[in-house]
Amino acid sequence: MAKEKVCLAYSGGLDTSCILAWLIEKGYAVVCFMADVGQEEDFEAAKKKALKIGAEKVYVEDLRQEFVEELCFPAIQCNAVYEGVYLLGTSLARPVIARSQIAVAQKEKCVAVSHGCTGKGNDQVRFELAFYALQPSIKVIAPWRLPEFYTRFVGRNDLLDYAAQQNIPVTSTKSKPWSMDENLAHCSYEAGILEDPNTTPPDDMWKLTTSPASAPSEPEDFTVTFQAGIPTKLTTSSSDGTTTTTGALDIFLAANTLARRHGVGRIDIVENRFIGIKSRGCYETPGLTVLWVAHMDLEGLTLDREVRALRDQFATVGWSRCLYNGLYFSPEREYLQRAVVAAQDGVTGQVRCRVYKGHVSVLGRSSDTANLYDMSESSMDEIGAFEPSDTSGFIAVQAIRLKKYGAMKADKGERL
Repeated sequence: MAKEKVCLAYSGGLDTSCILAWLIEKGYAVVCFMADVGQEEDFEAAKKKALKIGAEKVYVEDLRQEFVEELCFPAIQCNAVYEGVYLLGTSLARPVIARSQIAVAQKEKCVAVSHGCTGKGNDQVRFELAFYALQPSIKVIAPWRLPEFYTRFVGRNDLLDYAAQQNIPVTSTKSKPWSMDENLAHCSYEAGILEDPNTTPPDDMWKLTTSPASAPSEPEDFTVTFQAGIPTKLTTSSSDGTTTTTGALDIFLAANTLARRHGVGRIDIVENRFIGIKSRGCYETPGLTVLWVAHMDLEGLTLDREVRALRDQFATVGWSRCLYNGLYFSPEREYLQRAVVAAQDGVTGQVRCRVYKGHVSVLGRSSDTANLYDMSESSMDEIGAFEPSDTSGFIAVQAIRLKKYGAMKADKGERL
């Protein structure tokens, strides 16, 4: 009788290498799936490792273009952010990975899919909700939620011991046991010594970006061009001339190169996971950070005040929460994204920026299509079309309810 076939999301790291060996130990035939979402990974070496452990096949799918065009750039349009600081680098990659893994599972006629997400994290929710939306009948094997697995492998040291017994080479060691997840948008670090929120991350942990302290002593300027809220061009100038980059993936790669060189995009936070646990995470998000900052600045010039307020209060918060909580393949995310796109019609123009020692700043912005900013109206040196005396009536109307509120407080003897 043929073995039941499982499609495992495989990274080549400690957890999924041990899970691969464990699934084979449990009697499954395993097809490994690897998603190239821009992580600096030796896919060929990982493929050889999986086959050596016992995988029947290994698929490596290049999802970088899809990742940038369908997730990263819409996130920029939306100004997506979670709890004010986290730009959703991990969350953004999950929908394209899940969609491609289900496609491989269907092609290989797998009865189940499997992943290496922990039972305490967000990714288990993100992947599995995506799996069930994409193929409602699919079975999911989540080892880190199975007592027979998590009682056998209580912590990372148990996994390291098991890997040694199975002759599985891994990069994680007992002296550096933090966990990493990397894609084109960012790299995250958690677990191990980082679980103490008061422990300073060691300098050698950060993989993507130059330390701001040792970044170049000269700033670097660049210009991002947007069309309807989407980056369409990135231009840099140097002594060697001007370089113009177009195309979604190439723009993102160029932004990453700039930001990484100057140490932009590091954060260290304690966040609220969807499942209710607080978690400490360190993130490097270089290119996405500079594009996000540039886009937000251009909106100040080109986006109507009330549209922006509604988008910020409603669409930005809702879309970001959908991505963080694993609800990308949901009707509410589709609805919110349509609202975001509608708000971005006029967000077209150029933003001049500078990166320097861990910071990105805006030097100027312009737009040939948006007519919401009138320099003569805003100027303190000329009256222009604005009549200052009109403001007296505006203030008087705004003051009506405040006068009544002040009088009420005075009657009660309460201090404002």
